[in-house]
Amino acid sequence: MAVALFHPLLPLLMLSFLLSPAAATTTQHQAPTPEPWPEQFHAVLFMNYSNDLSLVDLWYDWPGGRNLHIIKDQLGGPRLFDLEWNNGTSFFYPKEEPLSCRSVQLDVGLLTPNWLDGATYLGRARVDSFLCDAWTKADFIWYYQDVDTKRPVKWVFYTGRTAHVMTYEVGAVLEDSAWQTPAYCFQKNNTTTVQQLENPEMFPFHNGLSINHNLIRQKTMFRRSLGS
Repeated sequence: MAVALFHPLLPLLMLSFLLSPAAATTTQHQAPTPEPWPEQFHAVLFMNYSNDLSLVDLWYDWPGGRNLHIIKDQLGGPRLFDLEWNNGTSFFYPKEEPLSCRSVQLDVGLLTPNWLDGATYLGRARVDSFLCDAWTKADFIWYYQDVDTKRPVKWVFYTGRTAHVMTYEVGAVLEDSAWQTPAYCFQKNNTTTVQQLENPEMFPFHNGLSINHNLIRQKTMFRRSLGS
């Protein structure tokens, strides 16, 4: 009858193997990282905030230092143009009557293409019928990316404001003329500072333009928390 021998160093050898890098790669998978945004793209977003619905054309142009949201509320009036520049200046204006404008000077520029660096991986979930990897960053945003195509599918702000990505065109560029800020945006007394955003009672609406200042404040926090 054979007798099994036990070597006193065997437990130490097994522990050494389990703690080795080779063993680690076989026992666990490295968490995926979110795909950086392309330097230029166009996306159509379906936005939902407490059942207030809108469609947004998003044009991102990092080389040009500019970003444009064209916002159309459900059954609403004229489209609102939200034009952002990398120097922190934003303009909000319609292109239809009644013409009005407000500019906002933020203390941060555009989000960089790699703004999701450092996000915490949450795992995988089925979102809008797509299998997605999910991340969160700064307790401010939850971001969902298609596992196979690496395209963004959805993101959710801490306020509950949700963006569903309907189309996503990498490399799409908006013609330069569409980025031109209207002349009526440069009238006096239409600029809002960061301090006024944080204390909205300091300023009234101007020229009849109704802007969701909560949305502007969220944008400021978004770019402070996640951006440049």
